[in-house]
Amino acid sequence: MKISFAHTLRGYERKNLPKDILSGIIIAAVSIPIAMGYAQIAGLPAVYGLYGSVFPIIIFALFSTSPQFIVGVDAAPAALIGGALLSLEVGAQSEQALTVVPVLTFYVAVWLLLFFMLGAGKLVNFISKPVMGGFISGVCCTVILMQVPKLYGGSAGTGELFELLEHIIESLPLFNLPSFLIGVGTLFIILAAKRICPKFPMAIVMIMLGALFAYFAPVESMGIACLSSVSPGLPRFAFPNLLAVRFTDAIGASLSVAVVIMAQTLLAENNFALKRGYKLNDNQELLAFSLGNLAASLTGCCPVNGSVPRTAMNDQYDGKTQLTGIIAGITMIFVLLFCTGFIGYLPVPVLTAVVMSALIGALEFKLAAKLKKVSKPEFYIFMSAFFAVLILGTINGVLVGIILSFTAVILRASNPPRCFLGVLPGHDDFFSMSQFKHIYPIEHVVLYRFTSDLFFANASIFQEDIENGISEDTRAVIVDASGIGSIDITAAERLMLLYDSLSKRGIAFYLTEHMAALNDQLRALGIGSLIQKGAVRCTIETALADIGLQKPYPIEGVHADNHSLARKHAENVVHEFLWAYGSDFEKEVERQIQKQIEELKKTGDFNTLIHGSWNRLDAMDEDEWLEHLDAHLTEIARISGKDEHQIAHEFERRRLRLAEKMAHEHPSLAKRFMERRELLDAHLKERRPDVYEKIMEMRKEI
Repeated sequence: MKISFAHTLRGYERKNLPKDILSGIIIAAVSIPIAMGYAQIAGLPAVYGLYGSVFPIIIFALFSTSPQFIVGVDAAPAALIGGALLSLEVGAQSEQALTVVPVLTFYVAVWLLLFFMLGAGKLVNFISKPVMGGFISGVCCTVILMQVPKLYGGSAGTGELFELLEHIIESLPLFNLPSFLIGVGTLFIILAAKRICPKFPMAIVMIMLGALFAYFAPVESMGIACLSSVSPGLPRFAFPNLLAVRFTDAIGASLSVAVVIMAQTLLAENNFALKRGYKLNDNQELLAFSLGNLAASLTGCCPVNGSVPRTAMNDQYDGKTQLTGIIAGITMIFVLLFCTGFIGYLPVPVLTAVVMSALIGALEFKLAAKLKKVSKPEFYIFMSAFFAVLILGTINGVLVGIILSFTAVILRASNPPRCFLGVLPGHDDFFSMSQFKHIYPIEHVVLYRFTSDLFFANASIFQEDIENGISEDTRAVIVDASGIGSIDITAAERLMLLYDSLSKRGIAFYLTEHMAALNDQLRALGIGSLIQKGAVRCTIETALADIGLQKPYPIEGVHADNHSLARKHAENVVHEFLWAYGSDFEKEVERQIQKQIEELKKTGDFNTLIHGSWNRLDAMDEDEWLEHLDAHLTEIARISGKDEHQIAHEFERRRLRLAEKMAHEHPSLAKRFMERRELLDAHLKERRPDVYEKIMEMRKEI
């Protein structure tokens, strides 16, 4: 396995140095309250949280391939270690805890190293973006709820949603108005600064102002809590006493922590990578986390994890490389050696507001809103992952997220995109009849496109679609299999049964357009007889020729007068724009015409407007475009300086040429072209009766 050292520092650009230094200092500052609090949750004295923010973060920075991700003492591993101490009947912050916790951390490092050697980092590729977004948002909301009581004088909560809400309510008797005003005021100022001047380091300004306030004001008498001061000095290195914990207990407790670290951090890392457009080596990240936790165990600390709040802060202040992490570690060394007294002047509400502002910025609710509009199933997956983390906790949230990802894959594969195809008069290609209502089926032929591997989960859908599409006069079923890459044995049996069933009814069956490798699979699965019987053809055209049909293909007659005017726009549209923009095609056609009009304002060249846009449109498409131009007749006349009657004459002469061209090149379609013209006129009369009257007058004159 190739390991990259100091990956994000190679070819370092000096212009990034101020940003990385500033971000590193801010991360060190916000790490102080976070790390001290989580160390206590893990059963260690608060100062060990600071120890975990020195060497582990520097080691991770040297081996990580993420330019912005930050590690540290974090909620999930701390809570798991705290729970493990309870199950082992070890008292929190006792001498025994100081011995046991480093042992558990050591085994976490071993597990992560094993995951690295097994290449387990690839598992994150099976986690979708909705799951990632829901998971990260759930983690952020959980930590925000943990921090809420600290805004008004309470202590941080633990547990999941209901426990956290209960703790918030139970902490209300401790409510301190000065603490609340300082905390909420700091949060408001930082969030406002993000909107007004997002690059300004308002967080560090507020921390400094908070420290000055605590130094000069009687905060103790006001009831405003500050961080506890700690003894100066760096952590001591010592190999953990592996005999302090029974091997089976240590292995079991550490495995759950390692799994959570792997899943949570890789999810979070990839989420930030997607947002910022860089690539990760997921497997090397496991090595980086393993080495970071090894450093934590050697300094007596609890396991370290990828930190969403710290990374969100780094992202907010535009840290560019892992020099940020190294600066944060060095800053923490400086704090431990020389500034431990300063820690005692940091107001808890101010630091809490700084942490909460970073978490609010990391929420992915914009993604949820977008998914709700474009993909309801993915929106539900996002919300499920979000509430799973919030209600069930990080571990169960990870499991739910993984299950949801695999479920989404299975559901998508079992209900793949597919459609029936037809032809558009004047075009050689085959088009989806479900998207284009004006596409006509070929007489006596069912054309069916299936866009997925054909296997046991979707073979029945494949068969049902075809059988439902068959009518009494069907002579052939032709499958466009260009999207089928493989077939399993269950689908092969269904395919053969379908062929036999259709043959007995006198209906030919063809499999077309697929890769040659699929034919090898058919033979290997024992249905190579389909090839021998001529049911496998290279193209749709070849299959159609086999049943005696040549271009132009006969289409089932659908007359325009059988359709209501209300359905006109679904049946008569500019083909290329409908294909590209679907339900938004009308807006896009208008947008393109507005661009032409804006160009007319600049150049005044009317000839470009009337002649320059038609080289990529066929006759029916151009006729539709002219109908949209009619609606802007007055505006075009005003801009170009031409008379409205003159412009209307130009449009009508163009229409006459189109009708003559259609009658000459496609006489069989000339009648349908004129029927369509009547519908276009009716629609213009409905939209712009004034313009319609002018057009009718012009036609009488021509």
